[in-house]
Amino acid sequence: MRKYIIRRLLLMPITLIGITFLVFCLTRMVPGGPVERLLQEQAIGALAGDKSAAPGGMMVGEADIERLEELFNLQEPVWLAYLQWLGVRRREVEISKAEFDDKDTAEVTISSLSGHSAVIEVFREGNSLQYLAEPWFEKEGWRMRVESPLQRAQRWAKRHGITDSSTIAERAKSPACSRWRIVAYRKAFDGLLQGSLGRSYKYNEPVGGMMLSRLPVSLYFGILGVIIAYTVSIPLGVYKALSHNSLFDSVSSLFIFVGYAVPGFALGAVLLVYLGARLEWFPLYGLTSPEFSGMSWGDKVKDLASHTFLPLSCYVISAFAMITMMMKNNLMGHMAADYVRTAVAKGVPFRKAVWRHAFRNSVIPLASSLGTTLCGVVAGSLLIERVFDIQGFGMLGFQALMDKDYSLIMGTLLLSSVLIVVGNLLSDILVAVIDPRIRFDS
Repeated sequence: MRKYIIRRLLLMPITLIGITFLVFCLTRMVPGGPVERLLQEQAIGALAGDKSAAPGGMMVGEADIERLEELFNLQEPVWLAYLQWLGVRRREVEISKAEFDDKDTAEVTISSLSGHSAVIEVFREGNSLQYLAEPWFEKEGWRMRVESPLQRAQRWAKRHGITDSSTIAERAKSPACSRWRIVAYRKAFDGLLQGSLGRSYKYNEPVGGMMLSRLPVSLYFGILGVIIAYTVSIPLGVYKALSHNSLFDSVSSLFIFVGYAVPGFALGAVLLVYLGARLEWFPLYGLTSPEFSGMSWGDKVKDLASHTFLPLSCYVISAFAMITMMMKNNLMGHMAADYVRTAVAKGVPFRKAVWRHAFRNSVIPLASSLGTTLCGVVAGSLLIERVFDIQGFGMLGFQALMDKDYSLIMGTLLLSSVLIVVGNLLSDILVAVIDPRIRFDS
């Protein structure tokens, strides 16, 4: 078992790299990224007569688009941008730009790690630069480079998919690109290995902090739902198997099949309308009331319970039906096996043979699904969260996809992938513990 676990742990990073690299490439290839959305919103605003998109207003400029490209490394090749996201290649973490005047002089402003700012006067002679900087400029890894009008035009052409050389040459002569530019930059390792998942394009917040703020909500519903589902469904499935074809088995099966057939979000909408809006037994949205912070401890418990009941019922209903029927069918199959009949023939009471032999083998399929269950605990249900307006991890992943928020997509995907990989390993270990016939080392 030890060797098997070590092998699986060594394969985990390779698996995660494969998953994240595939999705990273897809996010770059699928149209509608942050830059395209920004340009589209600007165009829509201009057509609608929005002042922010009109000339002379707060129109999005070339510099704003370039900053967005640099934030997500969109100007880099995909493989290099992925290595920078991992944190194994350095990236430009700070950039400051300035255009040269007619005398080939520019003033660029940079900030040190200690918070000091400095204005550096730069003189250009062709591609060579002359400047006088403070000692911390070199120590902190600051460098400078020049961009010609043609290079600026080529970057613009690459963004818009233009390959015609004459169009690029005309762009280089236009007022937007006609001047040479000085770029001061500082490179550093700033990726996953350094504990950084980047910043959200939509919310301008660190991705790690956003995920941590949503996780408690999903963990609360997920763990509570799993505990309730397993503690009720397993005994119920055993009792249904022992009382097969009885009145209780038939009636409970009817309710279980109905519960399994009804989607959780549809049940949530019905419960919300009848128990929430019409009867006013439960709140309509959220996890807590607006005045939750000012309540006493007992009132907080009551308020949280009232907000939890409806969404938790929707979380549990599908898993409750599936686990119950899986437990019943597995146990009935093992009850008819030869080893159970042999034990009964030797004088072992039937119920004792069921609990000591058949039950242990019947829970193996439930243990093997731990990986999917663990991911579901954190990911939650997007549609249920949307119906009850619960800001959980599922809604965060959905919003990231809708907004094409690259950093947030990669962060939520990474956490989900880690949970699935770890959950599958725990499933194998748990199955080996339950079933002594399984020996991974052999």
